[in-house]
Amino acid sequence: MLVQAFRSILIFCVASIMWGAVSFPAYARVDPYIRQYLQVSEPVPIAINDRGETRLFSYDNLVEGKKLFELHCASCHVGGATLPNPPVSLSLEALKQATPPRDTVEQLIAFMRHPMSYDGSEDSLLCREVPESWLAQSEVENLAGFILRAAEKAKGWGSTKL
Repeated sequence: MLVQAFRSILIFCVASIMWGAVSFPAYARVDPYIRQYLQVSEPVPIAINDRGETRLFSYDNLVEGKKLFELHCASCHVGGATLPNPPVSLSLEALKQATPPRDTVEQLIAFMRHPMSYDGSEDSLLCREVPESWLAQSEVENLAGFILRAAEKAKGWGSTKL
C-alpha cells in the first residue's frame, strides 16, 4: 500500500513537471560567475557614454550578455584575452587606450557594429562586424555591459599572458 502511494505521488510529480504545472525554483537559474566574480545581485551602474552617464544593468541583463559573449565572442576572447592579438585584450585599461576609446557601452557597441584596428586607422579584419540583423540593439547593449563589468570586476579578465 505504501509503495503504491509513493509510486502515485512520483508519477504525479513527474507529470506535473513535464506539463509545466510545477516549475523549478528561481535559484536554479543563478549564474555563479555573474554573482561571485562580477558581484551582481542588484542592478549595477555601467558607463554608457564618455559624458559620465550610466545605465543600470540588471543581473538578467548581464546573464544575457554573458551568454551572448560565450556564443559569439569567446572563441577569440576567452576570459577577455584576444587570441589573435594577445597584447590587445578586453581589459579596462586596453579598452580605454584604444582609438577611439571603447570603455563605455556606446563606444563598445560602435566598435562591434564597425570594428576598427586598435589605433582606429583602418577596418579590423580580425573581428566580425555585428549588424542589427544579427544582434538587436538591446542584445549588444547587454553584451557590452557584460564585457565592461567583467573588465572592471573579474580578476584575470583581459590578461595578455596566455
